[in-house]
Amino acid sequence: MTKHLSILLASTALLAAPASAETLSVVGSWSGLPLHKEFEAPFWTEKLPAASSGEIEVDLTTHNQMGLGVADVFRLLGDGVYDVGMTVADYAVADAPELEGLDVPLLALNADDARAMVNAARPMVADIYKDRFNSHVLAIAPYPPQVVFCNAEIGSLDDLQGKKVRASGRMTAIFLEALGAEGVNVSFSEVPGALQRGVVDCAVTGAGSGYSAGWWEVSTHLLPIPLGGWDSVVTAINMDRWNSLSDEMKATIEAEIKTGFEDPAWAVAQDALVNDIACLTGNGECPAGDARGMTLVEVSDADFEKARGILIGEVLPDWAERAGGDWAQRWNASVGETVGVQIAN
Repeated sequence: MTKHLSILLASTALLAAPASAETLSVVGSWSGLPLHKEFEAPFWTEKLPAASSGEIEVDLTTHNQMGLGVADVFRLLGDGVYDVGMTVADYAVADAPELEGLDVPLLALNADDARAMVNAARPMVADIYKDRFNSHVLAIAPYPPQVVFCNAEIGSLDDLQGKKVRASGRMTAIFLEALGAEGVNVSFSEVPGALQRGVVDCAVTGAGSGYSAGWWEVSTHLLPIPLGGWDSVVTAINMDRWNSLSDEMKATIEAEIKTGFEDPAWAVAQDALVNDIACLTGNGECPAGDARGMTLVEVSDADFEKARGILIGEVLPDWAERAGGDWAQRWNASVGETVGVQIAN
């Protein structure tokens, strides 16, 4: 009886296991931030395996857990070190300066406009990842708008002049330099120590990211102007691995990542800045935990006008020259048409 039962259980297990299961090795973005904890990890470890009826299995880690440099994430993806990688697009601009056109600061002040920009840029981004990183773009999701944390007293955008500021991307660094600030290259994880020691006076990141990482402990003032854009996080799969999958499996991944990861991440982004500011300053209810006591610096119309003028007159033309080729023309015809801004020839 015991022998027959063992044979029956073994047979049942074989029937239940998919005959052609694929295991994807996935490297996620920062493990301690909400995008990974609330959306990436549940999608890859729960939603996609369930939606595929077990035909897709996932081994998930993150680049910081692996000790990878952020600039290496897409390089190693292209080399096939792992199957799927995701991180902030701006981390890869040293290899692909044209990629800066995905996340231009100050053009989108709400999540709907930011997603419209991303959708307009997506064909360009797909070409960049195919050519530069031998990979296929699966999703583009947002971090919260990139705002300014300062461990110094500021009252307006003009007060950043002369300050040492950690930028979140190349375009932001150029903007800060045009403003009279000094752009300083400091990795996200090193910012709290840099603020505390005076290596930088201010730093740009997402309001929610700064809250989660404890930047409020070493910062006094918050300027909620999106100088760093929305810090778009690209999810891509190695092109050789992608081509090895069946058409049915490809269709499942693309459909599920949109509804199970990308759409939910964008949906919460709409109210994220308001909630994150409340958490950092105590001005309103904080849904994420204890509210902190940073000083909220109101952004004036004059601040926005000055910032947009620098962006259009200096930052975008600088990018067009560095990107070269027809990238400015492609940007004008896609993102530029969407946001009503054109880069002068």
